[in-house]
Parts: sequence; structure tokens; C-alpha cells
Amino acid sequence: MPTITIRTPELPVPRRRAVALRLTRWLTAEGVQAGHVVVRFEPTEDGTVFSGGMPVEALPYETDGSGPRHASVTVCVGPDRDDAFRDGLARCITEALGADARTPFCYLEFRPTSPPTSISAPAKGCAGPTAPPCSPHRPPPSDHPGRRHRTPHHRQGVRP
Repeated sequence: MPTITIRTPELPVPRRRAVALRLTRWLTAEGVQAGHVVVRFEPTEDGTVFSGGMPVEALPYETDGSGPRHASVTVCVGPDRDDAFRDGLARCITEALGADARTPFCYLEFRPTSPPTSISAPAKGCAGPTAPPCSPHRPPPSDHPGRRHRTPHHRQGVRP
């Protein structure tokens, strides 16, 4: 499930939709199911992103205004994706955002992830992937606080 988080100054909804659609189309052409593509936009405020100790808003900005002043993008994809896939996706992201060589700050980071385990509605009795396993042999808690429950092994002097 490719997940792309784009941090830029606020983009209008039609522009975000156009970027998300372009990325989804590129990824589906690469064999990813459209429903598995997640594109998240996180607007940044002035003074929250720095490069070299300077806020990125202070960097020279000489574009025609169609691209973002700055962008920071985190892309999570499976570890099986090769460099050609990553290069193509990076190119698609920068083009979709309108970032080019004149954009003062554009940072892309790829993070390989393992396929996620997602549970939308667990069945009755299913505790989910992070819950500790249930054991029918787990002793019940003691009725008396501060006193450990003793199993038959303890009574026989055998350590479990």
C-alpha cells in the first residue's frame, strides 16, 4: 500500500485532487491497485520548515508561481520496489506538484515498509495483530491483591 505524505504550503482542494489523481494513475500503471494508493497532504505554516538554519520562506523563489515554494515528501513503498520504480515515482511527484530546478526546497524521502496488516472490522474474538496471544493455559488472576496465583507446577516444586 504505497503511502505518500506531501507537506507544502496550503494547496487548494482541486490542486490536491489533481496531484493525488496523477500519482494514483502512475502507480496503477505500475500494477498497484488504485484503492491501495494513499496520498496525504499536510499543510505547513511559515517558520516551520528550515534549511541550513533559514526558514525556507527566506530562500529565493523565482518560479512562475505554479509550483510550490517548498515541498517535503515522504513516500512509503514496499522493499521490493527497485530504483527505476522509485526514480519514476519521484519524477511523477515533482512534476505533479509543479516543482522544478527553480523550486528553492524540494525534499523527497523513500521509506521501505513491509506490507501492512490492516483490519477493518475484526471478527468476534479477534484481538488484532498487536494483541498478545490468548492461551487456554494462562492461570486466572489471583483473588487477593499482592498474592501470586499458584499453578499446579508451583505446588509440586517444579518451575514452569
